[in-house]
Amino acid sequence: MKVDLQADNKQVTALAKAEVSGPNVSGSADFTEYDVDGWKYVHIRLRLQGDPQTLKAGKHAVHIHEKGDCECDGFKCAGGHFDPGPAGNSDPDANHGYHAGDLPSITVNEKGEGELETITSRVTLSDGPVSILQPEEGTSLMVHANTDPYEPGESGSGHSGGPRLACGRIEKV
Repeated sequence: MKVDLQADNKQVTALAKAEVSGPNVSGSADFTEYDVDGWKYVHIRLRLQGDPQTLKAGKHAVHIHEKGDCECDGFKCAGGHFDPGPAGNSDPDANHGYHAGDLPSITVNEKGEGELETITSRVTLSDGPVSILQPEEGTSLMVHANTDPYEPGESGSGHSGGPRLACGRIEKV
């Protein structure tokens, strides 16, 4: 099925944003939820800039994390990848590629600038079991130092993107 977000039958049902930051990295993400024929799609647009020594040219993993806390060293307090549900497994490495919060990587140029634009049906902004705005502790958007292999690895290995470079709490607009 082709999703036509230009179609007349679409409706914007919710908006959110995240201001991401980390040592020598900053950016912003806009989240727009559309309802198209009763199905929810979330459009995400992330823009990043940073010191090219920190935010190196190439691909960097991007994930929605299960907690909205970006205040601790290395952003570990943001928890694992967002993956609610009866069989959810937020382990960033062991269940990787199957989490609701797994997103495409962002490509950064030689100047330390990048932009990611993607659509997902794995999460919503509206109330419901996969809402990234509903958990009491919130959720966050995370940018990692390495590319995303989109496959599982050994638990705790950092296989899913490596060190965490920038984090921002996702908040309703």
